[in-house]
Amino acid sequence: MADATPGRVALLYPGDRQARDRSDPAESRFAALFEALAAAGVSAEPAVYHDGFAGEVEAQLSHVDLVQVWCNPIQDGYRRDRLDALLRRVAAAGVEVSAHPDAILKLGTKDVLVATKALPFGSDVHRIDSLAQLAADLPQRLASGPRVLKQHRGHSGIGVWRVERLVDGSPLTMRLRHAERGSVETTMDLPALLERMKEYFEPQNGGHMIDQAWQARLSDGMVRAYLVEDRVAGFGHQAINALYPARPGEEAPAAGPRLYHGPELAAFQGLKHLLETGWVEQLRAAVGLPCEQLPLLWDCDFMFGERPASGEERFVLCEINVSSVSPFPPSCVQPIVDAIRRRLALRAVTTRA
Repeated sequence: MADATPGRVALLYPGDRQARDRSDPAESRFAALFEALAAAGVSAEPAVYHDGFAGEVEAQLSHVDLVQVWCNPIQDGYRRDRLDALLRRVAAAGVEVSAHPDAILKLGTKDVLVATKALPFGSDVHRIDSLAQLAADLPQRLASGPRVLKQHRGHSGIGVWRVERLVDGSPLTMRLRHAERGSVETTMDLPALLERMKEYFEPQNGGHMIDQAWQARLSDGMVRAYLVEDRVAGFGHQAINALYPARPGEEAPAAGPRLYHGPELAAFQGLKHLLETGWVEQLRAAVGLPCEQLPLLWDCDFMFGERPASGEERFVLCEINVSSVSPFPPSCVQPIVDAIRRRLALRAVTTRA
C-alpha cells in the first residue's frame, strides 16, 4: 500500500434510505474508485444523498476534507436546489467541493455554448429569453436549416429538441425530435411548438433556452473527452446518438452504446492536444472559472463540424457535463486518485502554513 495521505474524502451520490444505511462502497457505481483510493492510502467513504436526509449528509461532510459529487440536476422528480445550497455551506466551512455548484453553473449548463461561441470550438448559437423571442427568431433561422433548442440545464437529452422546417408546410410547420431516449418524431405548427417549449421558460427551469445550429455531420457520431482537471483522461465515442438523422422514408435509429477508450486513442489525439494546449484555458477564461475550481472529473461532448480547407478535423462543442459524469472510462480512475492526493497534500501544506 502507498504511504498514507492525510485527509478524509467522501464520494457523494444519490440513493435511498436503505442504501445510506448500508453505505457499502462495493455496491456503488464507484467501487473501482473506492478500491483505488484505498490502495493509495486515501480514506474514502460513501455519502449517499437524498433530500429526505440532507441534514445527515451535511453533518457527515462537515468532517471530511474533500467531497466529490455525482448528482444529476433533475432526477426522479427531484432537483439539485437543496443539495447545491448544502454544498455551498460545506464549501464555505472549508471543505473542498468538486464540482462546486458555482463551477457547474459556469461549465455545466447550456449557457456555456453562448459564452464560447467565438472560440475555435464554438458555433452559431443564441440565447432565447422568452417565448415571444422564440416565436420571432426561430422561423427566420429555420429558413437556413435545422436548429437544436436546448433547455438551460438537464441531462440524458431531456429538454433538447431538433427542429426542422417542412418546406411544403403552410403556415409554418415543423418536424420535432426530442433527444430523450424513447422519444418519437412529431410534426407541429408554431403555436404548438411554443406551448411545448413553455415549461423551459419557467424561472425554476432557468427561464431561457439555447438555440444552436444543427451540425450536418452528426451522422459521423459524437466524441466525449473525459478530463481530470485540465488533462484528458479518456474518450467515449457514440456512433449513433440520440438525434441521429433518419434516412428518407425510414424512422430514426435508436441511440447506440458509447464505447470507452483511454486517452491514447489514436483517432482523437488531435482533440486531446487542442484541449490540453489551449482550449481548456480559453474555456476557463470565457466563463470566468479560476484554475483551482476546475472539476476533478468532467467531460466535453463534441460534434464533428464542417472540415476547413486545410482538411484538419473540426470539433464543435455540444455540451459540458459536470454534475454527474458516470460512467467513465477505467483510464480515469488513477488520474482522479492522483488529483485527489495532490489536493489533499496542498490542503495539508496550506493548513500548516
